Amino acid sequence: MPFVRTAVFTLAATVVLAACTTTDPYTGEERTSRATYGAAIGAVAGAVIGGVTGSNSRERRNRALIGAGVGGLSGAAVGGYMDRQEARLRDQLRGTGVSVTRQGDDIILNMPGNVTFGFDSADLRSDFFEVLDSVALVVNEFDQTLIEAAGHTDSTGSAAYNQRLSERRADTVARYLQNRGVDSRRIAAAGFGQDYPIADNSTEAGRQANRRVELTLVPLRQ
Repeated sequence: MPFVRTAVFTLAATVVLAACTTTDPYTGEERTSRATYGAAIGAVAGAVIGGVTGSNSRERRNRALIGAGVGGLSGAAVGGYMDRQEARLRDQLRGTGVSVTRQGDDIILNMPGNVTFGFDSADLRSDFFEVLDSVALVVNEFDQTLIEAAGHTDSTGSAAYNQRLSERRADTVARYLQNRGVDSRRIAAAGFGQDYPIADNSTEAGRQANRRVELTLVPLRQ
């Protein structure tokens, strides 16, 4: 089943700074703090893919999986299920450079471009295979979730080029997970180009932070 890809979209959202829990990708320390500007934008970018790939696409995937016999979660069960999945992901991804953020019932994995792809490339770095294998292991275990891959770039180059690159990178991550046994009906991929930076594009450090793929894990609901 093909992945859903959305290249053009309209976002109407208000970014509200709210408390969120994040794991430092290098120290493994868990932090609970007020979200910064960049973290808030990143969380919205992770959440908005659900609207882009969208509420309609998400609902279609939800219905398809329920119809195929994959049981959905009831309201009371969602929180605990996502808590357990979050804990497994934090354990598997500690020290990999991938951060784990909880936003409501959703879990967002931020995969920085410097650890996922070569420069200006949509080919995964071979040393990142093991990291994605760990992600696949967990999401296969917790199969009552939808998976939404969002590609992002910095502002270097044309917007059209960056859009295509972000789409290719999101597709690459999505297809890798599918090749590791993740049901393609659970997965949607979309590119956002340079439109949702989480850092200042005028600095090299900021541009590096903006080059990323985010995976948003969304509970499958009855």
